[in-house]
Amino acid sequence: MPVLSERDWDFWRENGYVVVRNAVPQENLDAMVDTIWTFLDMDRDDPEDWYKYKPYARGNPCSMIAASGMVEIYQHQALWDNRQYPRLHQAFSEIWGTEKLWVSLDRANMKPPSRADKPDWQNEGMIHWDADTSVPKVPFGVQGVLYLTDTSEDQGGFQCVPGFHNIFEEWVKTQPEDRDPRRPNLDGLEVKSIPGKAGDLLIWHRLLAHGNGHNRSDRPRLAQYITMSLAEGRGEAERDERIQAWRECRPTPRWPGDPRDWEHKTQKPAKLTELGEKLLGVTSWN
Repeated sequence: MPVLSERDWDFWRENGYVVVRNAVPQENLDAMVDTIWTFLDMDRDDPEDWYKYKPYARGNPCSMIAASGMVEIYQHQALWDNRQYPRLHQAFSEIWGTEKLWVSLDRANMKPPSRADKPDWQNEGMIHWDADTSVPKVPFGVQGVLYLTDTSEDQGGFQCVPGFHNIFEEWVKTQPEDRDPRRPNLDGLEVKSIPGKAGDLLIWHRLLAHGNGHNRSDRPRLAQYITMSLAEGRGEAERDERIQAWRECRPTPRWPGDPRDWEHKTQKPAKLTELGEKLLGVTSWN
């Protein structure tokens, strides 16, 4: 049975994102939530403990978490159990029109509430693109985030400019030549926060300006970033990097990483299913 309905497709075409309900089972969500708190060495029931570290910044890798909530965990079994879950893979396959995909080796997120007495954690969120939009034609691509817990509009979760992928080509003609190709001028654009339930997988179009929001609630936002892209055309060097990162329980190059090297020191390589081996690149789809 298809994961995406005709109604989902209509919504996707109009808004540039779609929500897949119950993408993974509750036991997977519970395991991932437990893993985040263990990795961070925080007491989930003690709000003061959520701010125990100084958040890292570019050039200052002082901890394993950023003010935006990005958690530098990459290869844990709980991450992989979600990445290789068949329903999640099927959703991406339907959007791409092929099952032959590679999964991203991305991070998790724990964004605590913004507090005036915790200035290092006063992160109001942002809107950006992860692709360089200065190129003549931005190739099609998608990104995704899995809601690990129920997330309200004010909880610092996913936000975007719905439908922006449809107007981008005309919009960009109105912008100055020296515009920032990673961050749009939001004048005249409406940013919308997208609430979700635990287990929702939100997939969005690469051209959709997006980001995470300002957590004005009293609860942390918990999520896992997962996307899939075409396996075809990927080089051996990239494949080798991915497999080595999995085996060593470390990030691939160019990711910030955990200064403690916790996964490498404490974990064994995640067990992969037959699907997981293909999504990593250990075995070929052909």
